Amino acid sequence: MTTTDTIKGKINEAEDMARKIWLAGLGAYGKSVEEAQGRYEKLSEDANKMFDDLVIKGETLEDDARSKFKSTTNDVENRVTDVRKKLGLDTDPADHRIEELSAKIDALTEAVAKLAANK
Repeated sequence: MTTTDTIKGKINEAEDMARKIWLAGLGAYGKSVEEAQGRYEKLSEDANKMFDDLVIKGETLEDDARSKFKSTTNDVENRVTDVRKKLGLDTDPADHRIEELSAKIDALTEAVAKLAANK
């Protein structure tokens, strides 16, 4: 083997090594891109799942709030109805009931005045 052949052999080995280094770099880049995509996809899936879970939780809370609001509204309506019944506002028109109460107050005022005059 001549010196020229030896030099050509070393150059070929160097070129082969340089190519392998280049390919290893490309492979590392490709692997990191794949890993990044995999992480992104997992994060995306996790985010979607978390979003769906939050929507379900929100629906549950909304249903609970509506139920409590309806219950409270019914309680208030029942109390208002009871007060109206006790005041007699549901059986007679309010204006008529107020006139009756005013007449009773006037009669009581006259009775008290007569009692005071007789003393």
